[in-house]
Amino acid sequence: MASDFFYPNTGGVEEHIYNLSQCLIKCGHKVIVITHCYGKRVGVRYLTGGLKVYYLPIRVFYSQCVLPTMICNIALVRYILIRECIEIVHGHSAFSVLAHEVSIIGKLLGLKTVFTDHSLFGFADTSAVLTNKYLQMCLCECDHCICVSHTGKENTVLRAKVKAHKVSVIPNAVDAYNFIPDPSQRDPNVITIVIVSRLVYRKGVDLMAAVIADMCPRYPKLRFIIGGDGPKMWLLQEVRERKGFQHCVTLLGSLKHSEVRDTLVKGDIFLNTSLTEAYCMAIVEAASCGLKVVSTKVGGIPEVLPESMIYLTEPNVSSIVEGIELAINDIQKGNILCPYECNRMIRKMYNWMDVTRRTEIVYDKILKNKNKPLGRQLKSYLSSGVWPFLLVISLMYLLLQLVEKIYKRKHIDIAKDLKL
Repeated sequence: MASDFFYPNTGGVEEHIYNLSQCLIKCGHKVIVITHCYGKRVGVRYLTGGLKVYYLPIRVFYSQCVLPTMICNIALVRYILIRECIEIVHGHSAFSVLAHEVSIIGKLLGLKTVFTDHSLFGFADTSAVLTNKYLQMCLCECDHCICVSHTGKENTVLRAKVKAHKVSVIPNAVDAYNFIPDPSQRDPNVITIVIVSRLVYRKGVDLMAAVIADMCPRYPKLRFIIGGDGPKMWLLQEVRERKGFQHCVTLLGSLKHSEVRDTLVKGDIFLNTSLTEAYCMAIVEAASCGLKVVSTKVGGIPEVLPESMIYLTEPNVSSIVEGIELAINDIQKGNILCPYECNRMIRKMYNWMDVTRRTEIVYDKILKNKNKPLGRQLKSYLSSGVWPFLLVISLMYLLLQLVEKIYKRKHIDIAKDLKL
């Protein structure tokens, strides 16, 4: 597994890599994780189940990602791949530079590569155009891609120009045993709306603030509990202070993943105002805790939960308010599912062993692929339309040959034997 995003950083990608790795280890596979250093955490660490993590001594360049040099880490990555007898390189997240670098190096070494895309991108703004072109270049020789929703698959096929038959849909999962309902934690005298999200623009914080400003004066018994932090925190603080909503809006700040469940069980309704989302883990965790979910109808969200568990709205204030009001009316009338029944349904729909089984099918499929010679690989990279990228790939190949002369594989094997 290769990605810039891994523990101690928290998020959907980190949790996906960790849980998938643990389940693969239980199934008898050997799994290692390659990521960059986090503060003083550099070198090799072992996590639960013997999961080996390489925190490479590479500095973060921007937004938890390393600088895309493509060549500076070749010797180190090659040593790890050979040292650990890797057969498949599985990269995660389109934003992760390290995932793409390790995948390309692995491909030049004759290994099989898989890429999992966790996000949706647009096609118009400059950052999206550049990211899409970079993704297209890096996925030219990828054996198979995995997306977390059918909407995500369509998005990846269009923006990265990957052939549809090389893309599979395998959703995320949630450990429903960790997100067990506890109705006794709810306040019966008020309706509590819980929001757990990174407070960034794409999570719809502007909509969130407008909904709070609209509903709090009209519903005295309405309470908001907001967990999460980010650059848009100031907007919620401003609404809370200027409007005098201190009694009905609670800002918890950044939450550890172990604290999310204890926050969710205090609520009756979970609100998600995302503007774009490939697959929203938060709404699945909330449904597992028995909350009514109100969410914007964007990206892959309509695919995630059945209609009995979610109220889908348009990404505007009036529609979101209407959805919350419908949820409040159903709660007051008692027209809701049993929280424990919701947990059982989520347990059947999304579990990590099922995700692992489906991922193993992808691994078995790509292991049958024949390796291409360098000429055919360069021809594939040429299809991206970026001619200078051929020079980069050629330079990476020459550096790998040079490193092969200096650090021969038999020396790595001897080191492994001595270590064992």
